[in-house]
Amino acid sequence: MTMKSGIAGGLFAALLCGMTASAAPEPRALDPLFRPDASETRAALLIQDGKIVEKRYAAGYSDANRFISWSMAKSVTAVLIGELVADGKLQLDAPVPFAEWQTPGDPRAKITLRQMLNMASGISHTEVGDPVYASDTNQILFVGGTGAMAQAALVKPLEAAPGSKFEYSSMTSLLLAELITRQLTDSRDPRVRAEAYRAFAEDRLFRPAGITSAVLEFDGAGTQIGGSILYMSLDDWGRFGKVLLDGQGEAQAPIIQADWLGFMRTPSVRDGGYGGQIWLNRPRPAGSDAALFPGQGPASLTSAIGHLGQYVIASPDQGTVLVRLGKTNDPDLGPVRTALGQIMSSIPRKKAANAQP
Repeated sequence: MTMKSGIAGGLFAALLCGMTASAAPEPRALDPLFRPDASETRAALLIQDGKIVEKRYAAGYSDANRFISWSMAKSVTAVLIGELVADGKLQLDAPVPFAEWQTPGDPRAKITLRQMLNMASGISHTEVGDPVYASDTNQILFVGGTGAMAQAALVKPLEAAPGSKFEYSSMTSLLLAELITRQLTDSRDPRVRAEAYRAFAEDRLFRPAGITSAVLEFDGAGTQIGGSILYMSLDDWGRFGKVLLDGQGEAQAPIIQADWLGFMRTPSVRDGGYGGQIWLNRPRPAGSDAALFPGQGPASLTSAIGHLGQYVIASPDQGTVLVRLGKTNDPDLGPVRTALGQIMSSIPRKKAANAQP
């Protein structure tokens, strides 16, 4: 009996018994992200060597949805800052050119772009307050600063010498977005400012990356909320992961220069688990909360990470992009990180081009 006839015979026998033939489902790579303890994963995507290995949505979600970035927006902002550095409009180790900080004797005049990107500006900030409304971030985003968020951030004094202290700060990323806008236009018209930023992001990142669903949010003054709020589809978050993977977009269109991508991946002086507005799969200082999963997956792995469990992971040593989007309270993210680490540690590293077989 041939294999073909054997299969046909088996199906026929099943039908005779009043049953439908079915095979037990094979385990899938993304299963750990959809276990009950990793709830609530809403969408996930695994890309390897440029090809989609698996893509999955929870019930009620589909390609029609755009998913909020929360702090993954910081990594998008960093890519755009890198474009201005490449254009010669900004310098990584030069003081940040905010006119508001240039009064004689103002210590903020010494803050460099590198220090801001590494979350070491020294500017007074409370990211998570107790109670929650005491947070500077929540005050600016949702309470009294929505009309001019950057202005509310620009008046903050120093609480530490620039470069001396790591402090995660959505306000810092908001200021980076304001810095981008000021390099693009002198206008104070919110519509003009927002359109200049939107066009720049489209020309230098979204279009060459093949991203078509991006929706940028702006405050009342036309400043992009570059530390917290933009929306994209699952597939487009995967395309952004490709940019973080190798600096390239569709058809290998160059986006990030190699030296800028290298900077983003370089551990900062004050926190080895953080680079240039992106998290690294490396140990953090004692007492710091875990961001990723050092020891599982390569140390070269990086991730844009957002509130409530948003992750765009890029691992160049594995040629892999992993996206997880959902809504999990931050104190409950341990199982999600465990699942992400499990998936990434199961993927083999790519052989070096000159490696012996």
